[in-house]
Amino acid sequence: MRILVVDDDQNVAETVRQMMVAEGWVVDVVHDGAAGFEKASTKRFDVIILDIMMPGRNGYEVVRDLRAADVWTPVLMLTAKDGEYDQADAFDFGADDYLTKPFSFVVLIARLRALARRGAPERPTVLTAGSLTLDPAAHTASRRGEDLTLTRREFAVLEFLMRHKGDVVTKAQILDSVWDINYRGDENVVEVYVSYLRRRIDTPFGCKAIETVRGVGYRLADDGGG
Repeated sequence: MRILVVDDDQNVAETVRQMMVAEGWVVDVVHDGAAGFEKASTKRFDVIILDIMMPGRNGYEVVRDLRAADVWTPVLMLTAKDGEYDQADAFDFGADDYLTKPFSFVVLIARLRALARRGAPERPTVLTAGSLTLDPAAHTASRRGEDLTLTRREFAVLEFLMRHKGDVVTKAQILDSVWDINYRGDENVVEVYVSYLRRRIDTPFGCKAIETVRGVGYRLADDGGG
């Protein structure tokens, strides 16, 4: 397994490198974000270990730019930043795992193996279907570059449909994902919100993104319906 370590603390980076080598892995080490991005975008790695607090290009920027460049190598953030918002930001920018310093070497190795098993499938942070775009972290959506005004529930239904674009999903699946677990109302409420969405994302643009599959549920077209 080939690992890239990006950390400006040379002592930490060298310790991690030695531990990885002892596991029989091949390890590349760089000490700043710019060099890390260059390595990660031009060579193949099974996993990238990335610090956040680095001079110049920080870890958030590196993982964001890698995902924007369609580099989907799993990224584990290894950092002293232990706040819940720090972790949320890392995941929103495209990281796959997060471990704080000081850390357990046993846990680090286990997480790296898990990430390597997962591989590098495309995991975009911004969802697209043709001219339809949705950014879950920024809570924004647009069609043909024009911002869409959606309620929180409409946004959540659209996000679910876009995460399953091309697939037929049932009303029950949408309810389970979008509505509160204690909701006991009629599942036909989904029809109401699909109707609302069509008026927002399709009708004004002459598109047809959301198809009704009679007797089953709904499908959002891969191409966004135009």
